[in-house]
Amino acid sequence: MSDQTVVRLDSVRCRSYGICTSILPDVFDLPAGAPAAVLLRHEVDADDVDDLAEAVRACPAQAILQGPEPT
Repeated sequence: MSDQTVVRLDSVRCRSYGICTSILPDVFDLPAGAPAAVLLRHEVDADDVDDLAEAVRACPAQAILQGPEPT
């Protein structure tokens, strides 16, 4: 069993607020002029799960999800 959590970013919902980049700068990036944040990694280690949960809650656009794609 993996000790990593999957991160998903809905680039259609994302409005480039940048809150996620301040919480997890090694997972999210917001390039200058970009219409949406980008994922730098698609998984986070167990040490970052709490920060990921905070990013999910803090995103005004509700564009961040954790866990695998629903089937």
